[in-house]
Amino acid sequence: MRLLSFSTEDGPAAGVQLGEELVPVSALDAPAITVRGLLEALDGDGLRELGRRAGETSERVALADVFLHAPVTDPQKIVCLGLNYRDHAEETGQSIPTAPMWFAKFANSLLGSGGEILLPAAHPEHVDYEAELALVIGRPAKNVDAANALSYIAGAMPFNDVSARDLQMRNPLWTSGKAIDTFAPCGPALVTLDEIDDLGALGLRTRVNGEILQEGTTANLIFGPAEVVAWLSRTMTLLPGDIIATGTPAGVGAAQGRFLRDGDLVEVEVDGLGAVVNAVRGES
Repeated sequence: MRLLSFSTEDGPAAGVQLGEELVPVSALDAPAITVRGLLEALDGDGLRELGRRAGETSERVALADVFLHAPVTDPQKIVCLGLNYRDHAEETGQSIPTAPMWFAKFANSLLGSGGEILLPAAHPEHVDYEAELALVIGRPAKNVDAANALSYIAGAMPFNDVSARDLQMRNPLWTSGKAIDTFAPCGPALVTLDEIDDLGALGLRTRVNGEILQEGTTANLIFGPAEVVAWLSRTMTLLPGDIIATGTPAGVGAAQGRFLRDGDLVEVEVDGLGAVVNAVRGES
């Protein structure tokens, strides 16, 4: 099942993606109208039943006719892992972490596929891409074991951890270069876990203007999805809709001297999950 968030007259609402169309959940007698609300209200069986009903209804809208938001528009938390691929740590000249390193982004950074990444007017020169697999939590998780951690994940989606490197490196906490408006494109859909064979064996890549500039696989994560969820749950209670971006492999722009520029088209793709596609525009 693939869950989307799209614009309506009443604000963002959830839809079930069926190929190049979506079914608004408002047509399905759903217990909530947002993706986060659905995750709070439904377990895996409930989501599958929702998907079944979506397949039977004729009330559909072409994806080309809607504006997409980030699949979860209102997460309580956006947690991002840093240096979680050995090759990326090596290309940046930093030590391999012995425990997950994380920082926060906020809802102001969220952007759906088709939206524009804005280069900050005051700091436009060193804006970088980072292809990542993002996990979305499906039920409250506190002090969970790694052996059971995957059962707390609702699904996953592509995520672009856009970063202003000059601002990031001025602050050892990194957030000042990360939590900028439009700097967390994700989607296009939240793909539920039952449609994903193995979170630890997914290829991911970044294309800029059609050229592959970054490519890796989640098989090379230092701390895999289950370990990350378990570790974070010992620090904080993870709630439905929380987003965890798991880190990026080697090939970021900073290592190549290739930063994003006005007019670029950036695609972050994860095998089987689709691609979040965004144009880049200079902020006026």
